[in-house]
Amino acid sequence: MGADANMVQKVLSLVPQQHPFRFIDDILEMDEDHIVGTYRFRDDEYFYRGHFPGQPVTPGVILIETMAQTGVVAFGIYLLMQQGLSSGQIKQLVTLFAMVDDCEFSGIVNPGEKVIIKGEKAYLRRGNLKTKVSIKRENGDIVCYGVLTGRGVELNEKK
Repeated sequence: MGADANMVQKVLSLVPQQHPFRFIDDILEMDEDHIVGTYRFRDDEYFYRGHFPGQPVTPGVILIETMAQTGVVAFGIYLLMQQGLSSGQIKQLVTLFAMVDDCEFSGIVNPGEKVIIKGEKAYLRRGNLKTKVSIKRENGDIVCYGVLTGRGVELNEKK
């Protein structure tokens, strides 16, 4: 099942994270129950210089952030739109990442590698979205997975 191109662009335009801290390139599928996105870790990502010099590896915390941006942020934006929230209302929210459970790493991601991120909704209630999220290589090998929870919180305007 593919994703509607207009909806994909709308959701991606509302994801607040931007370069150099945006780890979602595209959305391949999304519906009420799941989302599938992709990201290619570029050779020149800022964190490779120090993690680790001469043998760069994508940090685990960046992989968790990658799972969160697709499985919680983008998926949450889509679900809020399905509930009738407008783009303007969604732009007033910032996603607070609340919890990571049962996170496990079974591989590394090297510079230049493209990964596929899949999130499956566990629940959406009282503004909290809990998803089971995984990252796989293009060949299907699992790199990491976990259960992530986040919620949209309205931004306060600075005066």
